[in-house]
Amino acid sequence: MNRYATPTDHLPDPVTQAEFYADVTLKRALAWVIDSILILALVVPVVVMTAFIGLFFLPFLFLVVGFVYRAATIAGGSATWGMRLMAIELRDAYGRRLDGGTALLHTLGYTVSMSIPLIQFVSIVTIVTSERGQSLTDMGLGTAMINRRA
Repeated sequence: MNRYATPTDHLPDPVTQAEFYADVTLKRALAWVIDSILILALVVPVVVMTAFIGLFFLPFLFLVVGFVYRAATIAGGSATWGMRLMAIELRDAYGRRLDGGTALLHTLGYTVSMSIPLIQFVSIVTIVTSERGQSLTDMGLGTAMINRRA
């Protein structure tokens, strides 16, 4: 029987290597909370430096600061600081850490998902129900969140 490779064949198998995915959904949610707090801590000085005019553009500031924060931290270590605190990281379809381009695409996908509530809802459902806990962006890029290797 011929078997064709799927985009995630090089990631840990969720059945035989379940330890890579254990509690990742919960850790991912907690990492998101931590990252949101860190982004807020970065936005506050920007608002102050703009003599509080930044308050008129607060959603845009969150979007831009969050995008730069996520893209930079994921490109620099395949995880945001929140993910690192939760001991999880993103891996590409070949099991490698994300490079700068893939980190940028992942951040773009996340940003689009967060901007459209229905897409974000579907993405959360796929995180909870898919065997690798993948978001829509993860599925599109062939990436997965796993527990960090020791």
